[in-house]
Amino acid sequence: MLRRRKFSPVPSSIPYALPTHPMNLTRTAVFTASLVLAACAQPPVKPEPAAAPAPAAAKPLPKVVTQAERPARVVPLPNLELSEDLMFKLTLAEVAVQRGQLQVAVPAFLEVARETKDPRVARRAAEVAWNARFLPAALEAATIWLQADPESTRARQTVIALLVNQSRLDEAIPHLEKWLSSPPEQAGQKFLQLSSLVAGYPDKPALLRMMRSLAVPYPQVPEASLAVAQAAWNADDRQAALEAARQALKLKPDWELAALFQAQALQRDSLDDAIGFLGGFVKAHPGARDARLNYARLLVTARRYPEARKQFELLLGEAPNNAEIAMAVATLSIQAKDYAAADAQLRRALDLGPKDPDAVRLYLGQVNEELKRPDEALKWYASITHGPQYIPAQARYAGVLAKQGKLPEARRHLQGVSAGDAQQRTQLILAEAGLLRETGAYQEAFDFLGQAVARTPDVPDLLYDYAMAAEKVDRVDVLEANLRRVIELQPKHAHAYNALGYTLADRNQRLPEARTLIETAHKLAPADPFILDSLGWVLHRLGQNQEAVGYLQRAYELRPDGEIAAHLGEVLWVLERQADAQKLWADALRSHPGNEVLKSTVKRLAPAILQSAQ
Repeated sequence: MLRRRKFSPVPSSIPYALPTHPMNLTRTAVFTASLVLAACAQPPVKPEPAAAPAPAAAKPLPKVVTQAERPARVVPLPNLELSEDLMFKLTLAEVAVQRGQLQVAVPAFLEVARETKDPRVARRAAEVAWNARFLPAALEAATIWLQADPESTRARQTVIALLVNQSRLDEAIPHLEKWLSSPPEQAGQKFLQLSSLVAGYPDKPALLRMMRSLAVPYPQVPEASLAVAQAAWNADDRQAALEAARQALKLKPDWELAALFQAQALQRDSLDDAIGFLGGFVKAHPGARDARLNYARLLVTARRYPEARKQFELLLGEAPNNAEIAMAVATLSIQAKDYAAADAQLRRALDLGPKDPDAVRLYLGQVNEELKRPDEALKWYASITHGPQYIPAQARYAGVLAKQGKLPEARRHLQGVSAGDAQQRTQLILAEAGLLRETGAYQEAFDFLGQAVARTPDVPDLLYDYAMAAEKVDRVDVLEANLRRVIELQPKHAHAYNALGYTLADRNQRLPEARTLIETAHKLAPADPFILDSLGWVLHRLGQNQEAVGYLQRAYELRPDGEIAAHLGEVLWVLERQADAQKLWADALRSHPGNEVLKSTVKRLAPAILQSAQ
């Protein structure tokens, strides 16, 4: 019931011997360098050039504007002579970029930018330094660029992003004020971009204070209010977030984005409030398709399936030839367990030409599994032969074979799949271990994953799965060691904290430590239903049942899982709400008849319910 995260490797630079004379440089580099400074002695009549492409493996400069700067704008250029010394330094820098020696390229470009004050050179210096992650150098270059071309929106955005990245928020504020005010008619659009521009700043309360200050001159701009709402939400000030979202919607009553944000904020505390609000919004604005789609999703979450189906029909009636709407209706039908309707909509989406046809085929395989049509499911999985859905499809294919009692054949199938990289090899190992667990071969799964970890240590996903396998064979020592190693490797791995904390709480061991671990997980993933369940469960173990029941009810609203139902029912039982607990368990047993935790809890506290369910 736990989730994982993936990481990508960072390429290293390639050393090389420095050239000692311009004649040693490549003709391509000389030509490139000459283009950069060819117009230095010309009058300033050219527009600001487009950004040079960043290396494929590097993170590009931030670009959040949606409209290009006006092409007729004159970019000021320095009136200086292109000397041999400048040509050599610039060519040296370009050769260094070509050879991957960015630690040479960055100082060379920066030196030329300092000497010439040419905005094009400064821009190139900023780009290369940014891609090399030499952030102080990138900031110096971007500052030269902005000083040389004060009207450049891209230069100012780059300075802002670099200042925020280096936690220099106070220095960024004047640039943000200038950026928002010029031109004033674009302030709304820029406020929408602002959240992503400053998203990396760690001090969320400080970010909220800054956003409120920036929004003061724009009381009639709904986007400014929504930016404040987003900042308040990130700072965990839910009341302020709701108030700002309501103000945005007051200024622009038909704005779907503000309505969706308000519904999300309401849902955190009350699913019914979110449903009521969004239902009222789509009634007032029947053409709001995204809002209607999210309204239907909330109805499915609340298991109000007839009402959700009505919304599906309206969506399909408005866009009968839209593959993405058909796909969305299909996924909501899956949530509602209406697999026949999901199958029909998925086939329809495939006929209409979706953006990702293999994702539709993967869903069709899953739906046909639920419809007890294994041969049809295998056909859909086999139809995916490459791309990002290929490995998941092969894992599902093997899962169908295992359910048919063909575990050896299923394992051979996975072992015969060609992995394109280390991540895919890990996915295949995890899939094979999953087959073993699902067939009850817990010791074999534990041994299999132990061998995989021994071959490739410090792979977080393998360590995490090995820890979960250790729990099944009562090797809590292995579980704890592996989860702590995952936390060392990935300090923000919420589910590693949660798994360790829940294991301790479930065993009634080291409960204060368990609570601390789970609360850390909750801070990292506050809306995750399994973490909410763990938090409720550890509070129950600590005797704080009134507080526990709120977290468990919220978890069950988000995900009506059998184990969460078991925990919520037990806390209700302790609070002398036996009738509520019995109804909850009876409903959950109909949906999750095989859940062992649920059955064990009901058998211990209310065995008559279990007997009637059988």
